[in-house]
Amino acid sequence: MTDIKHINTEKLLPNPYQPRRKFGSEEMLSLADSIRENGILQPLLIRRINNTRCFEVVAGERRLRAAILAGLEEVPCIEVDCDYEDSAVLSILENIQRSDLTFFEEAAAIGQLINHFGLTQAECAKRLGKSQSALSNKMRLLKLPVDVRYFIEKEGLTERHARALLQLTSEKDIWAALNIIKEKGLNVEQTEQFIAKMTEKPEKRKKNVVKIYRDVRIFVNTVNRAIETMKASGINAETDKTETDEYIEFRVKIPKTTGTDTLKLKKA
Repeated sequence: MTDIKHINTEKLLPNPYQPRRKFGSEEMLSLADSIRENGILQPLLIRRINNTRCFEVVAGERRLRAAILAGLEEVPCIEVDCDYEDSAVLSILENIQRSDLTFFEEAAAIGQLINHFGLTQAECAKRLGKSQSALSNKMRLLKLPVDVRYFIEKEGLTERHARALLQLTSEKDIWAALNIIKEKGLNVEQTEQFIAKMTEKPEKRKKNVVKIYRDVRIFVNTVNRAIETMKASGINAETDKTETDEYIEFRVKIPKTTGTDTLKLKKA
């Protein structure tokens, strides 16, 4: 059975590789109230720092912070034998498994493991229990500028929103898209469609415009032929066409009588 030690909170130091950067005040106060009432139900994992009397928190920093808020001087801990690399991996794993990390925090933590400890993506994926493709996709999120990441989190957008923005190569275009997404409240599918249009090649756009233009001309010709047919039948139809960059407007006046004959018009 693993021994549980009660360690003074002053001897416990935070993990420098703790991936979680935000600790909500309301959440911490609520946890502090629970700890004050029920104690700490799950011991912290700690490792001794270089044979000193101090320890590094491998997993459980949130519980430690709440315990201090609750006024506890000692907290239950389990000491594990691991180096600082294993400590970083365990800290990330605990947060991922507890869903405590935002997708950007998770990506940054994975990036830190790779860059700081010299792990390959394959090695990192294996240690975190992820597929290499999933890990690679997560890492791509770090290509977004820091202020863009902050905005995405602040507005409560999803990871799929963020991934869709990766298709844009210009920061100016990214912010233009973000403003539209926020203004119109676009969901993920609408965002993906909107960005697909933004990244559409000019040649394709031109073809689409030409096709639409041709379709409109077919409708216009149909109206013109209908008017010509009425005139050929002796109906003195008057037409007035207005055309702008935005629309084509037809106004057609058809007399109800012509001479002494009455034309009966059927209403659809």
